[in-house]
This record gives sequence, C-alpha cells and structure tokens, in this order.
Amino acid sequence: MASAIDWPGFDASNPVDTLVKLSHYYGSDPSIVLAGGGNTSAKLDDGLVLLVKGSGHALATIPADGFVEMDRQQLLAILETPVPEDFDRREEQFKELTLACRRHPAKAQRPSVECLLHAIVPGQFVVHSHATLANVLSCCQAGKSIAAELFGDDVLWIPYAPGWMLAKVLADCLRDYTEKTGLECPKAFLMQNHGLTVSGDGPGEIREKTDHILQTIAEYLRREAVPGEAPFGLAKKVSDERAAALTGVIGPALRGALANDQADAKLPIVTFDDGGLARAIAAGADGKAVALGGALIPDQVVYCKTLPAWFDPADLENEAEIIAALRETIENYRSERGFAPLVILVAGLGMFSAGPDLAGASTSGAVYRDAIEVMACAGNLGGVKYLSEQESVDLENWELENYRRAIASGAKAGRAEGKVAVVTGGAQGLGLEIAQALARAGAHVVLADINADGASAAAEAINDSLGKNMAISLAMNVADGESVARAIAAVVRKFGGLDLLVSNAGVLRAESVKTQSQQDFDFVTNVNYKGFFVCVQQASAVLATQHECCPSYRSDIIQINSKSGLVGSNRNGAYAGSKFGGLGLVQSFAMELIEDGVKVNAICPGNFFDGPLWSDPDNGLFVQYLRTGKIPGAKTLEDVRKGYEAKVPMGRGCRTDDVMKAIYYIIEQQYETGQALPVTGGQVMLK
Repeated sequence: MASAIDWPGFDASNPVDTLVKLSHYYGSDPSIVLAGGGNTSAKLDDGLVLLVKGSGHALATIPADGFVEMDRQQLLAILETPVPEDFDRREEQFKELTLACRRHPAKAQRPSVECLLHAIVPGQFVVHSHATLANVLSCCQAGKSIAAELFGDDVLWIPYAPGWMLAKVLADCLRDYTEKTGLECPKAFLMQNHGLTVSGDGPGEIREKTDHILQTIAEYLRREAVPGEAPFGLAKKVSDERAAALTGVIGPALRGALANDQADAKLPIVTFDDGGLARAIAAGADGKAVALGGALIPDQVVYCKTLPAWFDPADLENEAEIIAALRETIENYRSERGFAPLVILVAGLGMFSAGPDLAGASTSGAVYRDAIEVMACAGNLGGVKYLSEQESVDLENWELENYRRAIASGAKAGRAEGKVAVVTGGAQGLGLEIAQALARAGAHVVLADINADGASAAAEAINDSLGKNMAISLAMNVADGESVARAIAAVVRKFGGLDLLVSNAGVLRAESVKTQSQQDFDFVTNVNYKGFFVCVQQASAVLATQHECCPSYRSDIIQINSKSGLVGSNRNGAYAGSKFGGLGLVQSFAMELIEDGVKVNAICPGNFFDGPLWSDPDNGLFVQYLRTGKIPGAKTLEDVRKGYEAKVPMGRGCRTDDVMKAIYYIIEQQYETGQALPVTGGQVMLK
C-alpha cells in the first residue's frame, strides 16, 4: 500500500506517527473538529490491520496508544450481518461485533463507533470531521444539489444514517459510485447531517483534498453573500442596562433551576455568551423558530441535546417575576424531555450553556455556536435540514454516549469538585495558596485582587500547573462597592454564580495607639472590616437566587480572620479591632443569610511565620515588631521569631494546609454557621 508522505514534518516510514500528527492537526482546529469529535484511522500491514481512534479520546490530544488495533477483514465481514430494526438492539449488537474485531482485547479499549466506515473507505489514512463549512452543505435542504454543482463526481453524497447503518449506507453508495464512474473512491464523502470524510495515501493528499473542499465551499458562500446582515430576521433591541440586569439574575437562577433539588445538590456551571452568533439567533425575529426546528448533527445532540430551551423575559418587569418564569420554563422542558437543557436561549439577550464544569459548559456553547453558524448559512441557501425527532431521541439515549459520560465521571472527585470559589486577595500570600489548593481540589477559582497584574500571572500559573483552565483573575478593590459589583457580575457571566466566597484580603499596620496615624487606621479598617461587608453585600444576592431555585442547596462565605480577632494584640489595635469587628459581622450575617441557604463562618489562623506577611525582609511583621519592641529584649529577627514560636503549644507557626483542612470542614459540614474556628496550634484556646 502506498505511503508517500508529502507534508513536511511527517515521517514516511512511521504511519502511526503520521496518524497521531494528522489527528492533532485537525483536532486542534475548531473550524474542523469541536468537542473532541471526529475520528481518524490508518491501515497497516497491507490493509489487514485498521488502527482507529479509541472512543473517549479527543483528536487534539490523542496519544499513539489511544488508537485501537482491529482486524480489518473481520470488520468488513460485519457488512454481511443482518441488522435489527430497533435502534438500541442494533447498536448493542454492533458494539459486540466490533469489540470482537480487536486484536488486543485485553487492553479493554473501545473503538470509534465509525470504525467500520474507516475499514470500508479506501486509502491508507482516513479523516472524518465535522467541519463547519462542510456541514453548511450537509445540513442544507439544497446541500446535495449544491455539492453536485460544486464538485461533480469528486464528492460522494451519503444520506443520513446513524451508527451501524451509516457504514452500510456508505458501502452501498461507494459500490454504486464505482460502477458509475469506474473510480475506486471519490476525493471526499459529504455525509448528510454528519460532516466530511477524506481519505488518501499520505497526509499531504488528505490536506490537499480537505483544503480544496472547504475553500470551494467558502468561495461559494462569499459569492452568495451568505449569511448576510440579519440571518435570523430583524433583531429585537435590549438596552445595555436591561441586558446587564437580566444576565445578573438569569445566570444564578439557571444554576439553581438546572440542578436536581436533593440533599447533596451540586449546581452546574452556566456560562453566558452575547457575542455575534448567540445574540443574532436570540434577538432575531425568526430565531426561535430556527432554534426549535431541531438538531443538525449527532454531536449537537450529544453536547447540547436536541433542542435548546427558549426563554423570553420581555414582559417581565421585576426580579421575582423573571425567576419564577425561568423556573417554570426549565421545569416544563424537563417534564417534556426527561432532562434539563444544556443550552438556554434568552430572547433579545444571548445564550447560556451549562455543564458539570466550565469545560463542559464551554463545550456545549461552542458546539451550539457552530450550529447557529450552520443554520444561518444553510437557511439562506434554501432551508435548514434538521434531524428528525426520532433520530434525535435515539441519539439522546445512545448507549455509546452513556459510555462516554461514564468515562468522564470516572475521575476521582476532589473535595471542592465543581465549585466556584472567589478568593479575595488572591494574587499573593495566603489567598494565592488557598486558591491553588482549591483548584487542585477541583474548584474553579477566581483570584480577585487590587493587584490585577499579579492576579493574572497567578491564575495563569495555576492553569499551567494543572494543565487545564481552572483559574481566572479579576481586578477588585474590596473596599469599593462598584469595583466589587463589577467583579461579581463578571463571575456570573463566566460561571453563572459562585458557591464559595473566601474573604481573605487583608492588610496590617502595626503601631502604638499613641503614634499611629489616622490614615493608617482608616486603611486597615476599610480593607479588613468594610471590605468584608462590601464583598458579602455584593455576593449575597447571587447566592440567594441560586438557593431560591434549588432550596436544598447551601453555599458558603468564609472570612479569613485571625487569632487577633479572638484576643487583643498589643500595639496592633487597628488590625485586631478590624478582626474583632469582622467576627461581629460573621455572626450577624450568619443569622440573616441562613434563610438564603448561606453558611457564614470565620477561620482564625495563628501566625504564618514562613509567609511574606511575617518574613518579608523589608516590611514583614518580624521587622515591624523588632522596630516597635513587641518582644522585650529581642535584638534580631530570629529573636522575634523564637519569641512568637514559644507562644504556640504546637511549637510552630500556622501553615496553609492547616487552614485548608478548616475550609473543607466548613464547606462539608451542614450544621454550623456563625462560628469562628481557631487554627492557632493551641495559642488561643476557646472558653
């Protein structure tokens, strides 16, 4: 079998490496492959072995051992097997037949559901993708005739068929094509409501064919001026002020409404998009009819469900009406379809997409944005070709997708899995260490800090260390209500709301009451005391809305206080006073906010001797306390340190992991609120 390689960087003698690189190349291009969809293969050993993508792997990252070795002749024999009429029975039988074709069953790999298609299509390498441009034709009523006009016999049109039937239909069409043209294989297969398949004996051939097909379609769309200025009709206008208000209410309400109201309720992530495509379909006069027409391709059903939910708040004037109507919309959808929606279009506003985490919610949004683009273009080319309701229902209940979901949920969950945590003062010190620990435990963390550059760098470092996006940064001055409101609004747009507010931002100016300036006193009080009040005030409405829509759900506000909030601190009155006051706020907020399912507690750490607050060589507390004479007789920084360590029965300062144990306890327990939990090594013992 030919193996000519004409693409720089590919090794002609290593087809496995070529397959991996091809997969990564196309899998990394969102205009061709989204959400890990698509599949690739290579034929080895003179075509006797098929190496095909394993189910559960994304093309962009699949390793060499993610492909499944299969006996190609045994696979092709499946074409002669009688096919059950029932979809579920048929796909179960097909699964068993294809699993029996594996050359190494002990590896327990599961091949792509389209492995038989790859075995049938000639050519050493096969790439099946869901390219947006290809689907403009494949999901268009006039797609077949347009494809014939553009490509003639170079492209073979394959009618829609799911699962096993797709391979059988393709085999029949390919046989008829060869009889008609005398050619073994067309340049490409355009599969109705399913995408594009290209084969060749080298990666350069694959790329040349793919580029030609997609560029030709793009040029055709430009000539036809598709999709035009208003692809879904004239837009309904919503003022910026109204849009911001709606977004701030709908995001948290959706988190609650989409969750199952049970004792261990976990809220999904809900992310908002009011960009061009999302706004166009949500605001367009024809947007609702187009969106509710059906699904276009299997991936849309898998990642977005067959239909989005449609919510129109136009006649709703106050927040209570909006929340009540939205809950009714979600409950009606769940009652009719048996599950909650993953995409919610809000008339005049944009699109909310949901998932168990930000990656899942973003994937649903990306796949539906792609569908919007396809619907816009296909609609202007003669009408959208949707999957039938039965075809979509079959896909919604497909065993293969249950298998994929089982793989995704098989990972060990962290103690903060799926939570959205806002950590103030998150750019450095204890706040950063708390955010890092929460991210490692599975939380999405928001590093909020007046030091915007530092917070941004810290968030980037967290994501790099984890190999995935778990952290974002936001500029926030905790003592400025408008600054905090902007930050909370950004959190709602990104995640739909929050589950945990860690009020950690704090400052300290150690000085005698006899000499301390009023400016320094005000600075400490504004950040430590007023800042806590402002953050709780801005976050509490979001937490209340989530709880209203899911009454069993509880959220947490944790103030990082201090042992100085439990006992006075000599020559440090501004700090101790702000912390004492903070505990008064904790107890008061706890009594008020429990009606909204919010637990409010404080953690009172002892001294972090190894952290920058104490050990900074220029202005750390050891330096300040040596200067102000807080440890009698101390002549060096080490003398000050030993003096403070001697006050701790455990003989050392507090550490971040000590605080994290307290944070997890507060989150996980469901019976305490208004408490101040000491983490002082016995230095402060409650009476």
